[in-house]
Amino acid sequence: MRIAALLAMITLGDEARVGDRTFALAPGFAVERVAGPPLVDRPVVADFDERGRLYVCESSGSNDPVAKQLAERPHRVLRLEDVDGDGVYDRRTVFADKMMFPAGAMWRGGSLYVAAPPSIWKLTDTDDDGVADVRVEWFAGKTLTGCANDLHGPYNGPDGRIYWTKGAFAPQTYDRPGRAPLATRAAHILRARPDGTDIEPVLTGGMDNPVEVAFTAGGERIVDSTFVQHPEGARRDGLIHAIYGGLYGKAHDVIDDQIHTSAGVMPTMLHLGAAAPSGLMCYESRIFGNEYKGNLFGALFNMQKITRVILKPEGATFSAVAEDLIACDDRDFHPTDVLEDADGSLLVVDTGGWYKLCCPTSQIAKPDVLGAIYRVRKLGAPRVDDPRGRELDWAAPPDVLASRLVDEPRPAVRRRAVEALSGLGAAAVPSLAALIRGSADPDARRDATWAAGRIDDPSARAAVRIGLADADETVRQAAAHLVALNRDRGAVPSLLKLVAAGPAQVRRVAAEALGRIGDPAAVPALLAALGDDVDQTLEHSLTYALIEIGDPPATRYGLGLGGRARRASLMALEQMVGGDPPAEAVLGGLEADDRRTAEACAWILARHPAWGPGLAAVLGRRLDGPSPGAAEAALIGQFAGLAEVGALIGARLNGASTPAATRRACLDAVRLARPRRAPARWVDGLVSALGSGDPSIVGAAALAARALGGVESGADRLATALIAVGDDPAADGATRLVALAAAPGGRIAVAAPTFAYLSTLIRPDRPAATRSAATAVLARSSLGRDQLLSLAEALADAGPVELPRLLDAFEPSRDAEVGRRLVEAIGRSPALASLRVETLRPRIDPFGAPIRARAEAIYRAIDADLDDRGPRLDALLAATAGGDARRGQALFNGPKAACATCHAVGYLGGRLGPDLSAIGRIRADRDLLESIVYPSASLARGYEPVVVTTRGGKVVAGIPRADTAAGLVLAINAAEETRIDRADVEEVRPGTVSVMPAGLDKQLSTAELADLLAFLRSRR
Repeated sequence: MRIAALLAMITLGDEARVGDRTFALAPGFAVERVAGPPLVDRPVVADFDERGRLYVCESSGSNDPVAKQLAERPHRVLRLEDVDGDGVYDRRTVFADKMMFPAGAMWRGGSLYVAAPPSIWKLTDTDDDGVADVRVEWFAGKTLTGCANDLHGPYNGPDGRIYWTKGAFAPQTYDRPGRAPLATRAAHILRARPDGTDIEPVLTGGMDNPVEVAFTAGGERIVDSTFVQHPEGARRDGLIHAIYGGLYGKAHDVIDDQIHTSAGVMPTMLHLGAAAPSGLMCYESRIFGNEYKGNLFGALFNMQKITRVILKPEGATFSAVAEDLIACDDRDFHPTDVLEDADGSLLVVDTGGWYKLCCPTSQIAKPDVLGAIYRVRKLGAPRVDDPRGRELDWAAPPDVLASRLVDEPRPAVRRRAVEALSGLGAAAVPSLAALIRGSADPDARRDATWAAGRIDDPSARAAVRIGLADADETVRQAAAHLVALNRDRGAVPSLLKLVAAGPAQVRRVAAEALGRIGDPAAVPALLAALGDDVDQTLEHSLTYALIEIGDPPATRYGLGLGGRARRASLMALEQMVGGDPPAEAVLGGLEADDRRTAEACAWILARHPAWGPGLAAVLGRRLDGPSPGAAEAALIGQFAGLAEVGALIGARLNGASTPAATRRACLDAVRLARPRRAPARWVDGLVSALGSGDPSIVGAAALAARALGGVESGADRLATALIAVGDDPAADGATRLVALAAAPGGRIAVAAPTFAYLSTLIRPDRPAATRSAATAVLARSSLGRDQLLSLAEALADAGPVELPRLLDAFEPSRDAEVGRRLVEAIGRSPALASLRVETLRPRIDPFGAPIRARAEAIYRAIDADLDDRGPRLDALLAATAGGDARRGQALFNGPKAACATCHAVGYLGGRLGPDLSAIGRIRADRDLLESIVYPSASLARGYEPVVVTTRGGKVVAGIPRADTAAGLVLAINAAEETRIDRADVEEVRPGTVSVMPAGLDKQLSTAELADLLAFLRSRR
């Protein structure tokens, strides 16, 4: 029966039908289901023991708040067995129940380690009855945030350490006896000895959610993560080559206090889009073919597939190319783990459709869509006898165990031999040293090196050093990783040779080792290695090594070498005790032609406000150059908070003979600086620029004024100058809107002609950006009765973006007629669905009881629309089948739908909402439709609104754009941001209403909605 089923799959060629699902496969592969209900429901992660039993963490299907899940612990771990040896699991035991949300599983040394945030648990079955009777909290992270992404792992490192990842940005502290505790908010890869001691970070980042760590043969670490950058251009998640000490991910304040080797972050190795990567592994077997050995396989939750990643050495890092191995046509196929079985096949864990907690897909959980486990085989692959070596004597002497590393094609046997040999301690070293020194098999030499590196004995360290001179690059890499980990000073002479010449990856790991060992004698070699052939990755490791060694006198020698050595020396001196880089060298580097050197020097200068006079002199020279522009504006804006630089801006803005280019650069600097309170001299300069009559100067001044958080004095004069520009019919239209929006203070009085002009700009045929800007101005305008009556009539045609904001204009009024006309207009508006009763009622109530009574029908209509959500989505889904993607693209970019105002596709569009460049790959039609019709039902990760209450009682809702010690910057809509000083913040709570308005479906015809869906579906 099973043979017939497998033959049926084979005849499909590159497609296989398994149950009701269709899988697309790479040529020459087949897929079959090997476990599913009722044996296992909703599997999440898994790992094998040495006997081939599969331990599967199974979810209960709960999406309850994580605090409730922690209290109830509704999940469990199963042990699955293949009793008859046919590759399909047919028996289970509940290995452990009452578990928190599972986020990783690892078998090691007779125990299963399970990440269950906030802890990693060590589960042991002491009597082999299939049930864990001993539970030990191996690691306590002590933080649990709303998405439970505080913790993933753990993972077995070839060096014998246990690795795991910290996500979220909750502060954690790790005790380190004999050293200061490690306190951090950042994301990390962490590692520790098997007993949990000696915790240290390997990678640090501003990404939200690093997940799984995979290891190459030479010990290089690859991690997959969500949000390695702010979403744009079809980029969000990715794979990172995790270099020791590297900073990765988004530029975020959690990494501000970490060691920097450059002004920015390290590059992402491979971008994956909004893939939500989860499981990741490095393939060890040759069963798929020699070309697959060393490839990565990753599970992409959002994209319903397993991807193959081919790594190729490129300088001191890798280039990476991805291609699909297996993809499913079912949107409820969500792979969360992938692992290599001992016979070379892959197991794919599909968790099913239950998960919605912080998920970027729809908020419609489907706990009834249960998962399964699939096996992917290579057709025609040779059969592997005794793939785990269960028939071998594992109590054999060391020389016998060591011989199993030679020409051994079974990865599971090799791993077990390494573990067995390292467990013997010093007794195994002679056999391991003989292998490292004399075996013709590079895999055996490398595995023997890894085994020796796990043994805490001088003879073992000497054996590892042999590998530093090996002919094979991966053996040298493994040896260098181990001498770094063990801080073996005896390895320094060999490391000095390695860092000077040879493959860049080996040079990089040798530099890492020299830094960890901390021998000052290595500094000249590290500086000499910083030649023109050094890429960013190798430069990082060389610089980080200088910082770790911490020898300022020796490092200062690099200042005279120029180039990369000068840059590395400056960065290192800045961050080592007593380093104190010379101000003149840093200021000189600021004017270097090399961009990275200039950026590094700017980063150093930001930490030395006392150098303000010298910095102002440098910037003054640049401003007075022949063509100051964007580069000068960016530098001056970065340092505008220094008194001397602020004075420079004021002097140039107010100088009677200041050239136009210099004035524009200073105005752009003010805009980029976004000061909390602009000094009086800046205000004088802005007022002067606004009255200059030069359109380019006036426009730059309006944008600068728009960026101000406040002014020290002169607010009335600035407001008068800005309103004068806004009232000037001869001024550029966009400049008029910016000027009116920038006027400081509360409500502004606009002239009658200006009100009439603004009223024309909110018509549906106007560009979306224009409508939004005009709406923002009208919302804060002080309008008379007749103007409010006129605006009420215009509300009937206002779109879903404009309608909620325009209601602010009516807040001061108590006129009954204005209230009546307002309610009538709202009732006729096709954008009614964009309103919420809780926000509309406070606007209507002040008009009195008769108007409140009229509004009740509107409230009922809004509530009815929400109550009808499910049936309405079903009806719309049926009615919007088909559609034309080209027409949908025009609609997306046009004024009617105006999606591009807030969303980007490719490199065009707004940044208020999620990037939609590849949305069709991760969202089904119903999910897309739900996000359009009911945007508040599914808040995308990274775009969740917050509601801020100030100490003065003001309530502001928006998407956080910056959250620092100084305060919050919230995006209110596509055209408007607001800044709130930290001292003014009373409370910040999660918002439940999306900044994307509801009701777009009421603005579009069914055919137009179908076209828009077709366009979004096509974005892959």
